[in-house]
Amino acid sequence: MKLSFHPDAESEFDLAISYYEECEPGLGYDFSLEVLTGIQAIDEYPRGWPVIENDVRRCLVNRFPFGIVYSVEENDEILILSIMHLRQNPLHWQKRK
Repeated sequence: MKLSFHPDAESEFDLAISYYEECEPGLGYDFSLEVLTGIQAIDEYPRGWPVIENDVRRCLVNRFPFGIVYSVEENDEILILSIMHLRQNPLHWQKRK
């Protein structure tokens, strides 16, 4: 399957990496590995995570309070809508769909 990031999701990912790296050197790298591991699992089993609304699903990230919000599009493309901190407004990504 083809996988793509919404531009805002890509920005969220980059900001979170920077934040964790500022907290402790190497922690941003650890965060990015956990998110990329989640994305790899999504790519292998795109319908393996719970639906949170319509065709949008969320995969929780290990070790960090984040979820990967994504949809499987009609053309079998996986669209990452948000790399969302779990204390964020859970519906902030809706304008991206």
